[in-house]
Amino acid sequence: MTEEARAIMMNAEQRRAFVREHRTCIFAFQRKQGPPSMSVVYYTTHGDDILIATMEARAKAKAVQRIGEASICVLDEKWPLTYLQLYGPARLDPNFDLLIDTMVRVGEIMSGQPLPREARPIVEEMARREDRVLIRLSPEWTVYTPPVHLNAGDDGSK
Repeated sequence: MTEEARAIMMNAEQRRAFVREHRTCIFAFQRKQGPPSMSVVYYTTHGDDILIATMEARAKAKAVQRIGEASICVLDEKWPLTYLQLYGPARLDPNFDLLIDTMVRVGEIMSGQPLPREARPIVEEMARREDRVLIRLSPEWTVYTPPVHLNAGDDGSK
């Protein structure tokens, strides 16, 4: 391995920090038939696990129940694009309070500000009305892709 390649590798703690510091990912799973499914979702973390709130009727929740595993691609939202893929077992977590905590945190991410305490009962009601469930992905392995910079002339210019 070259010194340059070694300098851009991430150790386990740097990978955990990358996941904690970001908020969006591509959630992927194998459909029963056809190509894999992918969708962009917000996520939060709980220890080393990834938490994603979704509706029970959605394909993501059904696939997790059927397959018991999933993969995500955490996106670094700046250019040049860096991303980290995580793979591992996934399940529906029955902890309703943790589901609500996750939905509140995602609401804060989406709004860019803390939600008032009074919002929690509204989030709880929405979770019940929409039959929300909590997906818990426990990553067992990761693949990091560092940013790629174009050097002068690499893009066809002189």
